[in-house]
Amino acid sequence: MANQYKFVGTDNSTSGSAINPFGTGNTLVSETYVIKSILVTSAGTPTVTVTNNSITAIKSAALTANVTTELLTQPLVVEGGNTLTVLSSNTDSFDVAVSYLNIKKEITT
Repeated sequence: MANQYKFVGTDNSTSGSAINPFGTGNTLVSETYVIKSILVTSAGTPTVTVTNNSITAIKSAALTANVTTELLTQPLVVEGGNTLTVLSSNTDSFDVAVSYLNIKKEITT
């Protein structure tokens, strides 16, 4: 199967806890992901922290209420088996949208 460009998003309406845009408790599968864009929108003015397998990739990015903000200035590589999480500093409505390239592992027999 060829590499695939994909989009995933999540609406985190009440929680101030870390969320994984790829699904709760979901580590990414064995492929490699090149995250091109992380867009966030919040009803309030939280700060946002993005971690890649417990390593902070973006620390305390400030958001403006009801404005969509791009968090990345360069692509972010996430290797298979890792977890990407986005943490908001408060419990306002908070949406995360991720555009990425899924680099499929080549299977040889």
